[in-house]
Amino acid sequence: MLTATKLLPRAPLQAHDLVVLDYDARLIRRRRLATVQGTAFLVDLPSLTNLDDHWGFELSDGTRVQVVAAEEDLIQITGDLPRLAWHIGNRHTPCQIEPDRLLIRRDPVIEAMLVRQGATLRPVSEPFTPEGGAYGIGRTMGHSHGPADHGHGHSHDHFHPHPHP
Repeated sequence: MLTATKLLPRAPLQAHDLVVLDYDARLIRRRRLATVQGTAFLVDLPSLTNLDDHWGFELSDGTRVQVVAAEEDLIQITGDLPRLAWHIGNRHTPCQIEPDRLLIRRDPVIEAMLVRQGATLRPVSEPFTPEGGAYGIGRTMGHSHGPADHGHGHSHDHFHPHPHP
């Protein structure tokens, strides 16, 4: 089986194939993937990686495979966007922020809360690329306000390969 030998941070001059992944599948460490043309390959990265921060892979045979965000069932949110974004963020829900709308994955509880806040909701199907982590890399995968928050002494911080200033 082919293996991914390089994670590509930028688009090369030519892509040979595509792999289409939803939001959850774009968070990867080790997994077998298949391209749209049916080529299977193994990804074995040193740590959990958000593929939204990367362009694609170079395989052991030299093939370059572009990562493309799959269409997903989402909710388009319009209304008082700053206030609605605050409520979505307060619930640690991944959110794609655009000038005239917000997008989240389908969640009946969050949807009901947003309607109570005066939002207008519309189902859409499109790629989901929510806002990343607060430090400009990776995903928002939880946080810690300190051990008193959860009654235990460990953090829920997300992993990323750089120190915080």
